[in-house]
Parts: sequence; structure tokens; C-alpha cells
Amino acid sequence: MTDAPMPVRQGFHLVEPSPWPIVGAGFVFLTALGLIVFMKDLAIAGLRPGPGLLLIGIAGILFTMAGWWRDVILEAEGGYHNPVVRHGLTLGMLLFIASEVMFFVAWFWAFFASSLGAHDPQVYGRLDFTGGIWPPKGVEVLDPLRLPLMNTFVLVTSSFAVNVAHDNLREGDRRGFKNFLALGIALGVLFVFTQAYEYIHAPFAFKNSIYGATFFMATGFHGAHVIIGVIFLFVCLARAWAGQFTPRQHTGFQFAAWYWHFVDVVWIFLFSCIYIWGSWGAPIEGAVGGG
Repeated sequence: MTDAPMPVRQGFHLVEPSPWPIVGAGFVFLTALGLIVFMKDLAIAGLRPGPGLLLIGIAGILFTMAGWWRDVILEAEGGYHNPVVRHGLTLGMLLFIASEVMFFVAWFWAFFASSLGAHDPQVYGRLDFTGGIWPPKGVEVLDPLRLPLMNTFVLVTSSFAVNVAHDNLREGDRRGFKNFLALGIALGVLFVFTQAYEYIHAPFAFKNSIYGATFFMATGFHGAHVIIGVIFLFVCLARAWAGQFTPRQHTGFQFAAWYWHFVDVVWIFLFSCIYIWGSWGAPIEGAVGGG
């Protein structure tokens, strides 16, 4: 792609009939079904199909993402994304991020309702689970100043690298754009693997623990968003190597950068509220005299 004028196309672009919405919805349903069957360890005719259904569903979602992204890229390359269309796409992305904000508000709400109301006798079983304190009695927590703090620096640095890549693209420095974008992706992958290690070695479990449930749901969904963001940025890197972005037209990468910064901001709130404030005063795993 060059900065040459795009074909003149007035008004909104009406896309051709697409199979991806219904196909994607079907695979999302299959993923949810597989996750439920897997977590409940349900058996059907002597078999446990949960893991298989889950893998098929996830593979189908990735297939849908690839196909849908391909179609949108072809529309952009064909000159259909005129200023009117780009304005509509921008509003759509902003509304999507706003909906994601409210999604995480729900998990923060669950966490604060549990932590600030740990002594509430009107909530059935609350005192039995928490002992009237937060973190609940008998819970050892992760040291927020070790792996979580390191991961915070990793993700913030990744967001900084993506921002520098954006600046390089706008200035026409394609080499710097690709290098910093690759760095941002690599740091995002490091964040995911570090958090997976943290999950494996966590001193508390998801089951039978109000602390573990709120912790893993909030941070786990954030981890899923990081994975999605890494895929988004990787697609942009592949497009950059194909020469599909220009200083004036790079809407797809701009959306990816916005999403990545959103993921970074959510993590800062998670780290501050759940890892630091939410674990204050509890025994730390491995600490001398802990437990």
C-alpha cells in the first residue's frame, strides 16, 4: 500500500453477506459448552468430551478470526474504507472498548463486594468462608512485589513499545515501527507465560475459595484479553511486513494500539486493587513466619 489516493467511494460501505457472525457464534457456544463440561467433569456415554469440545471451539474461534480479519483487510485494500467508513469503524471500536470496561467493572464489583463485605452476616456463608476478614482466614497470598510487580513492568514496557511503534509509523520510519511492534509482542508473550507460571504455583485454588474465585476470574479474563491483544498486534506485524500500513492510513493498527493500552490500564488497576490492597495483611507464600 502507498499513500496514493484511494478510489473515490462515497458514503457507507455495505459489506457482502458474510458467514462469519453465525460461524463465530457457533464456535463460541461450542467453547462455552466444552468449558462447562470440562470444569464439571461430566461424562457422556462413558466419555468425557469436555477437553475435545473446548479445543474444537477455540480452534474454530481462531479460524473465524482469521477469516473475518482477511475479509476486512481485503475491503481496506480495495479502497472501501473511505473517511466515512473509518469514522464508523472508530466509533465501533470505542464502543467496544467501553463495553470491555464495563465487563471488567463486573469483576471488580465482585471482588470489592466480597472484600469490603467480608464480615457481612446477611450474606449466606460469607462469615464461614472469610472468618470476617479479608483476605480470608487461612489464605496465603502471592507476594505482589515479586512476579506480579515484574509482570507490571513488562506490560507497561510493552505498551510503551507499541506507542513508540505508532509514532514511528506516523513519521514514516517503517523499520522502527516493525522493530518496536515486535518488541511489544514479545513482552506481551512474556507476560502471558509469567502469569501462567504464577497460576500454576499459586498457594490458593479457584474452588472453595472466595478469594481464589475473585482473583482468578478477574486476572484470568485479563490474561485472555492479553492473548487476544497479542494476536491482534501479531496480525498488524504481519501486515506491516506486507507493506499494508502507511503514515496516513493505519486504522487497523491504531485500533490494536488502543486495545493494548486498554489492557495495560486494566492491569494497573488489577495489580493495585487485587494484588496489593486485596492481599494486605495476609501471610505471603514462602515468607519467613508466613502461614
